[in-house]
Formats: sequence, structure tokens, C-alpha cells
Amino acid sequence: MGFHRLLGRLAMTPFSKALPAMGDTERAALEAGTVGFEGQLFAGRPDFDALIARGPNRLTDEERRFLDNEVTTLIGMLDDHAIDEAGDLPRDVWAYLREHRFFGMIIPKEYGGLGFGHYAHAEVVTRIATVNTACAVTVMVPNSLGPAELLLRYGTPAQQQHYLPRLADGRELPCFGLTSPHAGSDAAAIPDRGVLTERIIDGKTVRGFSVRFDKRYITLAPVASVVGLAFQAIDPTRREGEQELGITCALLPVPTPGMEIGHRHHPMDSAFMNGPIRGQDVFVPMDWVIGGEERVGQGWRMLMECLAAGRAISLPALGAAMQQTALFVVNGYGQVREQFGLPIGRFHAIAGITAQMAARLYATDAARRYTAAALDAGEQPSVASAILKVQLTEAGRRAVNEGMDVLGGKGIISGPRNLLGVAYRHAPIAITVEGANLLSRALIIFGQGATRCHPFVLEEMSAVHANDPERLGRALSGHVGHVMRNLWRSLAHAPVVGQVPDDLRAEAKLIASLSARYALTADLAMGLLGGKLKRMELLSARLGDVLAALYLAAACVWRYQMEKDPAMRPVARAAIRLQLHEAATLLHDLYANLPSRFLRVMAPILLHGTGHLAPLRDKESIALADALRTQPELVRRLCPDVSRPKRGGLLDLMGALEAARALGDEVPALNKALRRSGSLEEVARGARDPEAALTYLRAAEQVIAVDEDQGASDTFSPFSRSLARPSSDAAPRAAQLA
Repeated sequence: MGFHRLLGRLAMTPFSKALPAMGDTERAALEAGTVGFEGQLFAGRPDFDALIARGPNRLTDEERRFLDNEVTTLIGMLDDHAIDEAGDLPRDVWAYLREHRFFGMIIPKEYGGLGFGHYAHAEVVTRIATVNTACAVTVMVPNSLGPAELLLRYGTPAQQQHYLPRLADGRELPCFGLTSPHAGSDAAAIPDRGVLTERIIDGKTVRGFSVRFDKRYITLAPVASVVGLAFQAIDPTRREGEQELGITCALLPVPTPGMEIGHRHHPMDSAFMNGPIRGQDVFVPMDWVIGGEERVGQGWRMLMECLAAGRAISLPALGAAMQQTALFVVNGYGQVREQFGLPIGRFHAIAGITAQMAARLYATDAARRYTAAALDAGEQPSVASAILKVQLTEAGRRAVNEGMDVLGGKGIISGPRNLLGVAYRHAPIAITVEGANLLSRALIIFGQGATRCHPFVLEEMSAVHANDPERLGRALSGHVGHVMRNLWRSLAHAPVVGQVPDDLRAEAKLIASLSARYALTADLAMGLLGGKLKRMELLSARLGDVLAALYLAAACVWRYQMEKDPAMRPVARAAIRLQLHEAATLLHDLYANLPSRFLRVMAPILLHGTGHLAPLRDKESIALADALRTQPELVRRLCPDVSRPKRGGLLDLMGALEAARALGDEVPALNKALRRSGSLEEVARGARDPEAALTYLRAAEQVIAVDEDQGASDTFSPFSRSLARPSSDAAPRAAQLA
């Protein structure tokens, strides 16, 4: 008996007990998609040549023209406050979206779509979202996880020929129903059932499913003309225990007998369409199953494979838009708004916030762009897409929250002049959908990463499942060598593999070192806890967050190499240091909470040299904020997608900043004179260019102003009006109230 077979036989029983049980749906999720550079980080051996070889993002001439023309025109039609108040997009916007095939960006040209790549798709959504989230969501849903993507990959030729042209030109507007009241994050457990049956239709016997379902949170459901539906297919003619065929996806036209589109949901009172879908005894012919009868039971794998791409585009685009808009607002408002005789952006407390926002934006947007390049190269990075979804939406929420802190009272008064209020309200939506972040950090980024990204774990699980001792022994032998190599790299030296920009070589060394320590830590945690780690979400979430931080840091190296812009060097360094500090802090916290005294004692040795990774010193933060305030081109590089809306506070801020640049160094003197005089015209007359000065002063006044509800006084009750207008008998009345 060979060594590997003997080793496998000895390990088979304990491994069978230690490894977590895996059902078919979980296996489908784990096996979906591909592994890219995140796999090298997980293994502790990042090859920077492989990272850089991905190449830059590229737009075709047609994609660039669409961004410059159709997207710019659309954005000029969007009034964020008016849309928010109306609770819907204007009719002319809906018509424009259909006319210019915004709903068919991912559909190939042969079916009448635009045939755009992933990066172009992401850029369209990001630019729209900087101005109006509701319109961005309306555009992104038909181009993300839903009928078009499923039809392109798995649809029958007849289904493709019928639906794709109609989806491309907007004759059909799709939605997709997955989430049920009793199956949210555990979407694979949907209780919706379709029982295999036959019906007589037009004199012919037709095979299909009688489906009952109850779906909620379905975006575009209230206006959809075709509903994508996921349900559990059941064949009652089979033996007990074999009747469940698996999750199945179908397309149902609206109306369909028995199907009801419920009343509209209002997610945080947003203007995009969302609502429930219900059905009782809805007959779904086999021709309506996406891919036909041969695809019955394959719906979960289909969804997971599509999600590997869609999750890397849509919600990360919203997160990037929130970050870019928040940084633009904080940096711009910090120049216009003055207190204590100084622009508030020069105060260190606000400068620190601005610098941190810029560094996070550089890192998250680098990861978003890098992953889009991977998608355009044909990869389907399921773990990286989950990293993007979590990191971009969390960073977007944090940026908006910090922006609200800087705006102060200006930020909390509703109205057209408000700069971030609508985004602040919308931020939790992106956190929740397409895999809640709480779940994604532990179960997808690390849970799926531990099996897909690790060089040996999936092979070991497959060997145990197949009861193959030889195969298990070979995998274990390789695994032991892998652990020993990462132990050496952690304690002694982790080499930088490949060429990196000279400006970032020190940061690349730190990435390589932390990657080795992370790989070793992941193996120690899995070896110590086995299948229990799956249920210890606080530990596995930290492991997922470390992998995410390393991925973002490495993407910064790629971005800096692609852009070759020395002016961005301070931002790139700050961004990498921020992510490495986060990764090191999480690793220290992880060891402190491992249920092993030996590993807790060993932590200082295994993590030596990681305690000093301060992300940004105060002087570096202040210098970076000063650069953002004085170098508009730097802001444009960080916020390239922030666009000019139809009207509102963002447009006012853009006007004030443009007018200030025309005046140059005269702005502080004008602001000082205005505080003394109070008359815009009087102050402007004393300027070198009175007309330009008056333009600036009027624009700045609009930025500082807040909205008033002109009709509010008419809505007061007589009682409240009496309190608001004291009269001669106010004292006796107050006494009565007391």
C-alpha cells in the first residue's frame, strides 16, 4: 500500500466527521464561478506579474460615445429631489430609457441590444447613480441578475429569439422573483413549490408545473411585463425522497392566470419600483422553463453562476457612486462653507475625514475596476464579486455618513438643496440586497473562499465525498507542505513575486507578508475548528474581511501601474496602508478570540511586525486633504463619474466651485468682505472682476442656503398656531396647559 493511500485511509474517518456537511445547493454555490488573484492571496503566494497582466479597463468607441452622449443627456433629465417626491421617474425618462436601449446593455447586438462589456455597463450605472439612485436601479436590474442574463446563458433558441429583442428595446420590462417571506438570506430554501402535472390547452396535452408562490422585495415588479420566477420543482410520481427535482427558473408573461402583482413596497421610500408577487395554481408550461425541460432542477446553479458576474457590477457601482459623490461634496462644501474665518475643509477634523474618504475610494474603486477587467477577460470571479458587493456598499454607506457629519445642519434639512439626504436614506438598501453583508462576509467571502480559493481544501472535500483514500492522501500531503511554506514565509521572509511599481515596492512587500500570515491563519483556524468554523460567524467574518482588505490593497498596485500618474502616489500609498492596517488589526482580533490558548500565545510571534501599520499619520492626512482642496484635477481623477444633474444642491455646488476657480485667490477676501457687508452686490463691486465675483457670491449663497417649506404655515393646527404666535394672554394659557 502506497504512502498516499495509507495516509488517506487513516484520515478518512476523522475528516468525514470534521468537514461540514454539504448539500447539492451548497455545492452548486461553491463550484460556481472562477478563481482569480484572490486565490493567490488566499494561498499566501500573490504573483504581481499575474496581477498586472490583467491590463487596463477598455471602452470601445461605441461605449465611450454612449457615455458621452446618451448617458450625459439622461443625467441632464434627472432632478433627484423631484423624482424622490414624485415616487417615480418622469414619463420622458422612461421613454428615453427604452428608446436608447438602456435596458439592453448586456444583450448582444444580434438581438437588438447594445452588446456592452462589463466595464461599460458598470460605468453607465455609476454615472447615473451619482445623480439619482432610483434611475440607476431601474437601469441596472434588467442588466444584472435576471431574465436577460439567464436567457443568454441557458435559454432555448426559441426563448432567446422571442424575449431578447423585446427586452433589448424595452417592449418587455423584466423582474426576477427569488426572495420569499420565509426564505431571505437562505434563498436556496424557498418554500415556493411547482408540482409536475399536465393540462389540456387548445386541445393538446401540455406538461408543466402547477406553482404556488409568494415573493417579496422584487424590484421592478409593479411595472414588469415578464416575471422571472424561481421555485422548487416537485415530481409526485417519483419515490418518496426523490420527488424534489431542485430549484427551477421560469419566465411568466404578465398577466398569467393565477399570478398577482401585489401593492408596491417602498424601500426607504425610494422612487424605484419594488413590490411582491404571488400566485396560486399558476400553470407554467415546460416551454416557459428557462432552458426547457432539460434545465429543470438546475436553477440554483444557474443563478449562482450568473450572480458571480452581476454581483460584481450593479451594487458596487452604486457604492462607488455614493463614495464619489460624498467625497466631491465634502471636499467642495469644505471650500465654500466658512466658519471662524476659515473654509471648514482646512480644519483638521474635517481634513482627516476627507483624506480617509479619498484613500478608501481609491482602494474600493481600484478593486471594482480590476474585477471588471477580469469579467471582460471572461472570468466569473464569485468570491471577488462578493468582496466587491460588501466592501463597496459598506464604503458607500460610511462615506455618506461621514459626509452628513461634515454638512451638519445643511445635511438634515430636506429639500432640493440637500446634498446627501436622499443617498443617506438609500444606503441601507444596497447593504441588504443580493446577499446581506452580514451573511456575505462569513459564508460567501470566507466560506466559499476557503473551498474555492484554497489550493487543497476543495480537493480534500471531494476526495472524502468520493471515499477515495489515494486522492485524499495526495491532497493532504500537498496541504501539509503548503502550511509549512506559509509558516516559513510568516516567520522569516515572504518574497515579492513579480514586478511592481518602484513607488509601491514597500507596500507590495507588506501585501506579500500579510498574505502569507493570512493563509497560515486560515489553515490553523480550519484545522483547529473544522466544520465548527462554519457556525462561528464572528471568526469567519474576520477571515473574510482580511481577504477583502488584501484584495483591495493589491488592486491599488494594479491601478497605480495602469494609470501611471505620479500625482496619485500619495493617495495610492494611503489607500494600501489603510487596507493593510485593517487586515492586521483583524488578524490580531482573530487570534485573541480563537478557542486555543496555544495559538493566542503564538500570535505575537506569527504576527510580528504588523502592529505598526498605521494607515495615515495626522500630517499625511492633512497634506492629502490640502492636495484635494487645491488640486481640482486630483478630485476629478478620484471622482470621474460625478455628473451634472438637471437641478438641485449638487448642481449649485458645481456652479460655486467653477465660479471660485475663475476668481482664483480672491475668493477668501470676498468671503471676508461679505461677512462684514452682507450685500452681495456691494462686495462684488470691489472685486477685480465684479461680474465674476457676483456670480460666485450668488452661487456660494445657494450652496449654504437650506430649503424652507413655503406652505408649512398653512398646515398648522389652530392649537399649534396659537403656540407659535404668542398673544397677550399667553401667560394664562401657558398656566392652563401646565
